[in-house]
Amino acid sequence: MSALVSILRRDLLLAMRRKAEVLTALFFFVIVSSLFPLGIGPEPSLLRKIGPGVLWVGALLATMLGLQRMFATDHADGTLEQMVLSSAPLPLLVAGKIAAHWVVSGLPVVVLAPLLGLQFDLDAEALVVLTIGLLVGTPVLSLLGAIGAALTLGVRGGGALLSLLVLPLYIPTLIFGAGAVQAHLSGQGAGGHLSLLGALLAVSLFFAPWATTAALRISLE
Repeated sequence: MSALVSILRRDLLLAMRRKAEVLTALFFFVIVSSLFPLGIGPEPSLLRKIGPGVLWVGALLATMLGLQRMFATDHADGTLEQMVLSSAPLPLLVAGKIAAHWVVSGLPVVVLAPLLGLQFDLDAEALVVLTIGLLVGTPVLSLLGAIGAALTLGVRGGGALLSLLVLPLYIPTLIFGAGAVQAHLSGQGAGGHLSLLGALLAVSLFFAPWATTAALRISLE
């Protein structure tokens, strides 16, 4: 576990030195979420209906902005090869990098989402459901995105290919995350959708580091 913590600390320190890249994803999330109320108009019922989906799509796209850089920098300077050759288990090191990506890209989205949800006339309970859903769902986005980032490592035009690989995998998380808020607003309860999000997180936590490790070994060969 010390190797995981070391990789997590290292990637967070590197991210703090590249504040512009981190802030770009946050500004993108804020701008995308804010344009819809301005473009659609101030109709409260319509805003409540589209709000959860808009916020989740914005979070998904903001998370994707940093995926291509998850392994590319380490691959360029040779650090990734040293990680593969080190005595520490590579899945643990990969898990540390995924955790750092979520802290930089996913956690700020979770913090900002309730504030942006006020633009869509969501009540306090709906905002709580939205925040819980994002807190459970955004790690899934980072875990699944890491597999695509590893598969497209070093590939020319990897950004477009990464999007094509990852977006279909994100659809269940998007459906259950936005559906949790919609179910709450309709009075059906969000427990079922949040439980499915939790199941997706559990499966992703178990399989994604191993799948990412296998993809990295293939890309480095």
